Amino acid sequence: MQRRPLLLAAAGLALPHLARAQAGWASRPVTILVPYVAGGPSDTLARATGAALQAAIGQPVVVENRPGANGAVAAALAARAAPDGHTLFIAASGILTINPHLMPNLPYDPVRDFAPLTVAISAPNLLVANPRFPPRDVPGLVAWLKANPNGASYGTSGIGSSEHLTMELFAQRTGTRLTHVPYGGGAAAVTDLIAGTTELSFLNISTVAPHVQSGALRALAVGSLARHPLFPELPTVDEGGVPGFEGGSWHSFVAPRATQEPVLEAVHAALVAALRQRETEARLTRIGFSVVAGSRAEFAARIERELGEWQRVIQAAGIAAG
Repeated sequence: MQRRPLLLAAAGLALPHLARAQAGWASRPVTILVPYVAGGPSDTLARATGAALQAAIGQPVVVENRPGANGAVAAALAARAAPDGHTLFIAASGILTINPHLMPNLPYDPVRDFAPLTVAISAPNLLVANPRFPPRDVPGLVAWLKANPNGASYGTSGIGSSEHLTMELFAQRTGTRLTHVPYGGGAAAVTDLIAGTTELSFLNISTVAPHVQSGALRALAVGSLARHPLFPELPTVDEGGVPGFEGGSWHSFVAPRATQEPVLEAVHAALVAALRQRETEARLTRIGFSVVAGSRAEFAARIERELGEWQRVIQAAGIAAG
């Protein structure tokens, strides 16, 4: 476990548009639980947002890394925390919308145990291929896969990961078949894709952007409905003939479900202001993420929608719970 306060000068990061009345819920240090080790997107989000939040509320913000069980360890702690706004949890999309379909005896319920605050950041998965793989765009890939059933393999960071389900969704929507090669993490999947051991993959844009820019990988499409500013010339999968296709990941803030409404409103306002601060947004966009900072209602609707969508994909693909 890593537990480190953010030691900052509050005056240097003041948020003038955030009234002290809104921030008044915090009467002692606020803890942000991170379900993964330091250095990843969730940790970067916690530290970037926590810095601005600490300045606004006048209380220390402590980032606590509690990795384990694909996020379930930290989620269980967050679900049992006092519902007073002093413990916030950074939940990746898989923790709230995929794990419930794949992990039996999950120690938390994404709807019953958490109050949605805001989707903080999002990033699409990029459809990438080894440069020697013939297809160069989505229509060409679909035609090749139909002519060569099971002729291509794709690597992911593991069974049930965002990359795995994004490719399964693509296969289901296009009527194609591919061979899944799960790895113990995204780095190994990228290494073998560059080496040509696998042919293609859907990988997070923040992970593969440098390899596309260097020419080590070829990007075929981006898994968002809008083109991405890192690759404005790259078509979306939707533009490639798969209407409405989306695949990617997001990271959010949630609180214990029993937290009172006035506290939830105050925490949401403080988080949105922190996320939209120039320094925070710049730090997050540099690693390929887009700041969302949406409403609580939008976030709740997204959880409900994606729980249903991923359940259908998982059932159709026959992915076994583990």
